[in-house]
Amino acid sequence: MATATQNCIAAVCFIPLDATAPKFFGFSEFLAGLALMVLAWTIADVRYRFRVRTAPIPLQGITFAVVAGVGVLTLLTDLWRAEQWLVPQGDLLTPASWQALLGGLFLLTFLTWTWFAFIRPPTYGRYNAERFAQTLYRFILKGSPTELAVIADELALSARSLVRHATDRGRFKNFGYQREEERKRVPPKVEAYANDLLLLIADKRLCRAMVESSPGTALAIFRAIGETKKYGVQVETFGKNIVSEAIANKDSFLFHEAEGYHSGLIGYHKPLSQAMFSNYDMVETIGTLLDPDFAGQKVWDAEQLGAYCLAVLMVLRNYVEDGYRGHSYVLYRAKGYLEHAVFDLYKLDGVANSSWDDDIQARLRVVVKFIEDAVKILDSKGVPDDLPLRIRDKHGPMLETIYDHIASLIFEVIFAASAVTKPNDHCWWIQHNSVWGKLFNFQSLKGEAGKVVKFKVRRLLYDEVARMNEFANFKGAKIIGFCLNVMGLTVRTDNYDNDSRALQKAVLRWTRKNFVWLHEHTPRVAGACLVDGMSYDAENRRLVRTYPAEGLRREPHYVYLDLDPAPENAVGPAAAA
Repeated sequence: MATATQNCIAAVCFIPLDATAPKFFGFSEFLAGLALMVLAWTIADVRYRFRVRTAPIPLQGITFAVVAGVGVLTLLTDLWRAEQWLVPQGDLLTPASWQALLGGLFLLTFLTWTWFAFIRPPTYGRYNAERFAQTLYRFILKGSPTELAVIADELALSARSLVRHATDRGRFKNFGYQREEERKRVPPKVEAYANDLLLLIADKRLCRAMVESSPGTALAIFRAIGETKKYGVQVETFGKNIVSEAIANKDSFLFHEAEGYHSGLIGYHKPLSQAMFSNYDMVETIGTLLDPDFAGQKVWDAEQLGAYCLAVLMVLRNYVEDGYRGHSYVLYRAKGYLEHAVFDLYKLDGVANSSWDDDIQARLRVVVKFIEDAVKILDSKGVPDDLPLRIRDKHGPMLETIYDHIASLIFEVIFAASAVTKPNDHCWWIQHNSVWGKLFNFQSLKGEAGKVVKFKVRRLLYDEVARMNEFANFKGAKIIGFCLNVMGLTVRTDNYDNDSRALQKAVLRWTRKNFVWLHEHTPRVAGACLVDGMSYDAENRRLVRTYPAEGLRREPHYVYLDLDPAPENAVGPAAAA
């Protein structure tokens, strides 16, 4: 009775802990469980570390605190049991329930870690916005290609959430327009971090890893943008870098989704290409999907240029199907890139051994094929009733349509091809067979849209020739030389060249009236009007086209164009016209 009194304090009594009571979760069991947890944490790769660090709760800190607390308590419990120290008497917390509480807490910690690492990976949201951004920033800053490949794949889970939380700046973001209330508005943390993350994933190294090993992430992002119609989120740099890296990598989706005949079902469905390029509103609002990296563009070969052309055609198709909604800035800039792709044709001038599969010629064929396909797309929609055939100078580019842009592209291709003037057979192959024969004559571009485009091309060519009346220049001279070469010095009477006969007559008429004066006063410009195999006979005042003896032709064949004498007191071609 005396001992019991000594072990009581007020109404609370204490009894020694029974050392022989059952034990199922002590310090030894804790160490065994901890060894398994440490093993799991050690072998987990970057994917699971990323998931744990971006969980909606501070999982790493909580795990450390719980494990440390359970370890200390189990150690003290075993010490208490061994020394049989006093514990409160009662049934509220028995030794067995105390062990179950510690073991359950330890198990719950492990299951929580497993849940976020394996079962339900965390996605970006309001509860983990800051941790998600900081973790992703560290991985991208480190820049390990192996880790970035994994992180790129993980981002697919958060694509929809990032787009949903990001700020939609609207269609006029590219014009710098922003309402006053928008400038003063302070976005919530989850929205601000979403905007930063869309800029962060534009890192070229991450985009390269995404194209190589995780194109599904790009698919998820652009599909989310298309479904939510939030075209004004900050993905301009991301989209540009994804396209640039996809063109640079010939094993990317742009090449595998090219044609169903070569790529099977993926080639027919084109999932990522469709998500990125089949929505004209999205492409126009983002503004950079058809703007390749300038440094990379300069080293594109014909195959890479072809992949870019397929992307442009997809945008053009949706633009045409939806009714030509205003001036297209992205398509206009794409036209400029295609023009630059053939500007180095001059390198073939005088090169006798240039082969058919030379990359410069191959790029020319790609651009010409693009023009043919673009005109077919226009034909499929039909020519608008209010389409202006001629754009007067006083109106300028304001009234220009996609028809004018394609005609301008053809004109620039012709001008680039006009730089190849020798040798004769090579000049003919480039200027006639590769360009003129594909776009004119032989019933080329014979649809209604094709007829409109060819009309505009003829006007552009003639206007350039007529500009020679104002001042003699080499550009006009090269255009004249191209026309004389591909259309000839005599007018045919068959139907082979109905679509270019009017232009041929106009060029021959200008040449007949002005060439003699041009040769007398600016012989270098006059010389630029003549390609190899064509010469000026000053004595007889005529141009001579010589077809050499070759093949079945035993003797050279000559074609002449008689020229008018230079008028007296003339001060330029305009005086002679």
